[in-house]
Amino acid sequence: MLFKNLGCSPKTLPTMPASQPQAGEPRKKIVVAITGATGTILGINLLVALRHLHVETHLIMSKWAESTIKYETDYHPSNVKALADHVYNISDMAAPISSGSFHTDGMIILPCSMKTLAAISSGFCDDLISRTADVTLKERRKLVLVTRETPLSDIHLRNMLSASRSGAIIFPPVPAFYIRPSSVEDLVNQSVGRMLDLFHLDAGNFERWSGWKKE
Repeated sequence: MLFKNLGCSPKTLPTMPASQPQAGEPRKKIVVAITGATGTILGINLLVALRHLHVETHLIMSKWAESTIKYETDYHPSNVKALADHVYNISDMAAPISSGSFHTDGMIILPCSMKTLAAISSGFCDDLISRTADVTLKERRKLVLVTRETPLSDIHLRNMLSASRSGAIIFPPVPAFYIRPSSVEDLVNQSVGRMLDLFHLDAGNFERWSGWKKE
């Protein structure tokens, strides 16, 4: 099955240099939400990278995210939860991250389903993912929506525009073929690396564009 051998199984986590914060520098806090859209390996890869970067992670997973993880990868949801520092039930509307008084450096939803996008764009906070996203926007913090759907309907496009105008960053995980990938893992690493760039974090796990290579 696709995504079965990405070097991200529970027994063989990807290796990358760990980064420790400088003395006196506060540890970054990022909320990670995984919905039921396809591409859950992106969320897993992100959690691994953030752990190596010594970033404090606050994880929310939907019920369908857990089902998709088991279908698309060799992970069990419990393995994914173990990668995060803090894990919350999607129905726990009293969780610390549901309040603007709880400081974070931002939130990434990946993959972001069209249902979650619609809830965020309309301000319909019916679960902890949409509520935390709403808090992130109102507090003017960085919200990255890794939207997964194709083709896009007029409704999807309107919701993306609405969320973008409210301050969210729409980040479809578009494959970067200029890196000449040799595996799906290369494409996953590049996408996750570019997402981390938005938070001024460098996992050092993908090749950056440096101009045309001379033959």
